Amino acid sequence: MNSSAHADDIAVTDLRQWAISTLSAEGVPDAEVDAELLIAHVLGFSRGELASKVVTGFTVPGESTLLIRQLVQRRAGREPLQHILGVAWFRSLTLSVGPGVFVPRPETEQLAGMAIDALRSLAEPSPTAVDLGTGSGAIALAMATEVPHAHIYAVEKSPEALPWTSKNFSALGGANAHLVPGDLAGDELLATYPELEGTVAVVVSNPPYIPVDAIPRDPEVRLFDPSLALYGGEDGLDVVREVSRVGLILGRPGAQLMLEHGELQGADIRGILSADGWRATATHRDLVGRDRYTTATRP
Repeated sequence: MNSSAHADDIAVTDLRQWAISTLSAEGVPDAEVDAELLIAHVLGFSRGELASKVVTGFTVPGESTLLIRQLVQRRAGREPLQHILGVAWFRSLTLSVGPGVFVPRPETEQLAGMAIDALRSLAEPSPTAVDLGTGSGAIALAMATEVPHAHIYAVEKSPEALPWTSKNFSALGGANAHLVPGDLAGDELLATYPELEGTVAVVVSNPPYIPVDAIPRDPEVRLFDPSLALYGGEDGLDVVREVSRVGLILGRPGAQLMLEHGELQGADIRGILSADGWRATATHRDLVGRDRYTTATRP
């Protein structure tokens, strides 16, 4: 099927197969899933509804066919699926995303789950958590919606990311979700909410942690994710050091610090946290067995 051919009505099963083949030829991971999501997006179906249309021999109108072909070609160029659709799914949330904001990853859902479990385990009636470098707001908004009795504060400094963050907080955040524009290492958070010093129960962050001279393998990351959200200095851990310092200021005794990081960075991060005075440092694996998260407790 020639992608430049005139867009006539076409059987959805043929269009689906062309989309899968086109994406597979360019090395797109999960080509079948992405093809179906793009087709379903244009047609206004869920993936389940699309599957039933394939079985019943549904025909796609020419106008929709043309748009689907255009979106598939964008994905074949390795533009992130979430940018094309305008949304990213994160736990129970549908977040607005696009150029300028880091697209949340599935492994970060596990970090959010750890923070949510920690908040739920606390006896206090209204615990406080802070998400440092919130990006799209994924972790903060997951905490705020899944632990409604907690108060969640989120910090983000990127002028390119903040429009997306603000949009998501407006759409998904309740009265318990607070967005603070500013540098996570600066004093904007404490200047705005001085009462947070020494009172926070959970400090969580998915900071930039790629060494500045390392080049991400995936084109979606290398070409489309904002560098501010990726690179953390010479060893990748500059922002981790700031999160450790700020976490000690924010955290109350017994506060939990939770960080996402690269699979080879656990030992170095435990060393940084221990040297700063954190206790009970531990590194945890993600669902595919890679070291991905490090936790610590404030003395």
